[in-house]
Amino acid sequence: MPLRISNLRLPVEEPEANLPSHIARAIGVASGDLAHWRILRKSLDLRDKRQLRFVYNFEVDLPEEELEVVYRTIDRAAPTAQVELFDEPPFEMATPGTEAIRDRPIVIGSGPGGLVCAYFLAQLGYRPIVLERGTQVSDRIRDVKQFDGGGGFEPESNYLFGEGGAGTFSDGKLTCRGSGPDVMRVLELFAECKGQQPGKPSILYYHRPHLGSNRLPAVVKAIRQKIVALGGEVRFHTKVEDVEFDAGGVKGVMTSSGFLASSVVILAVGHSARDTFEMLARRKVPMSRKAFQFGVRVEHPQALVNEVQYGSRHASHENALGNADYSLVASGKNGTPDVFSFCMCAGGMVIPSVSQTGYFCTNGMSLSKRDSVYANSGLVVTVPVEAFEGTDVLAGVRLQEKYEKRAYELGRGGYGSPLQTARDFLADRGAKAVPRSSYPRKGVAADLREVLPPVVVEALKNGLPQMDRRWQGRFLDDAVLAGPESRGSSPIRIDRDNMTRESPGISGFYPVGEGAGYAGGIVSAAVDGLRTARAVVARFAPLHKPV
Repeated sequence: MPLRISNLRLPVEEPEANLPSHIARAIGVASGDLAHWRILRKSLDLRDKRQLRFVYNFEVDLPEEELEVVYRTIDRAAPTAQVELFDEPPFEMATPGTEAIRDRPIVIGSGPGGLVCAYFLAQLGYRPIVLERGTQVSDRIRDVKQFDGGGGFEPESNYLFGEGGAGTFSDGKLTCRGSGPDVMRVLELFAECKGQQPGKPSILYYHRPHLGSNRLPAVVKAIRQKIVALGGEVRFHTKVEDVEFDAGGVKGVMTSSGFLASSVVILAVGHSARDTFEMLARRKVPMSRKAFQFGVRVEHPQALVNEVQYGSRHASHENALGNADYSLVASGKNGTPDVFSFCMCAGGMVIPSVSQTGYFCTNGMSLSKRDSVYANSGLVVTVPVEAFEGTDVLAGVRLQEKYEKRAYELGRGGYGSPLQTARDFLADRGAKAVPRSSYPRKGVAADLREVLPPVVVEALKNGLPQMDRRWQGRFLDDAVLAGPESRGSSPIRIDRDNMTRESPGISGFYPVGEGAGYAGGIVSAAVDGLRTARAVVARFAPLHKPV
């Protein structure tokens, strides 16, 4: 049985080539006796600015004759790390079931949830058809670049719609609150599909793995090519306009290109597929309101973030550590909710996260090098359903649209971003000049109170001074706010059975991922897609033998 070594703390300057000697010292054997070892996790400890350290966890295999020596170390307090037996269950996919599928399974949406679900179905012989309303990722890159440069908005090919979904242009963070073999299998798939960069910390173990919005398109394309090679199909410019079902279950989908029959439909749309939500509400698919994130983007000079996070001694070590990120939480009081940082983009830029003509909202992204002179992060509040200004299932969507429409109007119809300094926001002063920003299109001076629900305004006024104190008075003076940031999560949940993962009363209909309200990022959506593929496999027989 292998061992786990936890909490081995080493100076950031220590080369990884020296890790075997540190591992051997922790378990009391000679380094030459290490048969096999791997890093399970690597994180950066910023608490002592005088000596930043990496904290490692390892898995170690040893020859049988060495294990008895090491067992003795488990019963004592190891001076450098904790040593224990390591028994992690392996990744397993379900054994294929026996029920026949009528026609090929359909996956709606090519974001991480849909692509990963389709990949595992294709791998096991189910020949899925993936339907994507937008363009393939290479065309999407072109359209996004033109839009950033001041060009027209493409409703089906933008920062939110198209191959890869919203995650393709949202920094490429691969963090996930969960762990275990399903998460590791997803990360392995991403690494196999051009997700591992030479000279970069491995996405398989780094505590905050990051690909960058310039690297994710290659990963997305590679997963699609695997799906096709395994017998699946991906159709672009194919919008699902209706889902047909009766008491016997799902029958298929009506698309912009005609009807497709199937007794298995996986709905993996993103959190901005508002027209799809409206269709599902009309069809009385079980759905419910869900609290969601709403706030602003805050932007600082990256040099300031490095100084605050790394300290003066290490602030110039960008080549070794990369540009610094941060995570902040401000506690609510007097009934206001907490404010917390979200999707922090070190060395990044603020972007127009737009999916509808006549509406505006922001997000952030960074490229793989994270080499912009700016750092930005979402500062968001979880808006409770009681603040939705309505009780129907789409009330949260209308709340988003209300403030996004006002933001578009403030941007003078050209997708300009409303901008305001944090100091002016706290003083209730409308901006008189356009603050500096990384936003690629024009910025406009604005009072951000006009584009935020009252609960968010009050929470930010309470939370921003707390964050300033956390940074010892350095957070507010250089902070510029852009807003609104209204697409952090879905305002609806498409109900599903916890065991079968199907929509209640609609056999064969599987809601998946962020848009359905069951995920909060690239990896969590992908894991949700994997687990739904497992549920489909366990019930149905494959259409042909796996390739």
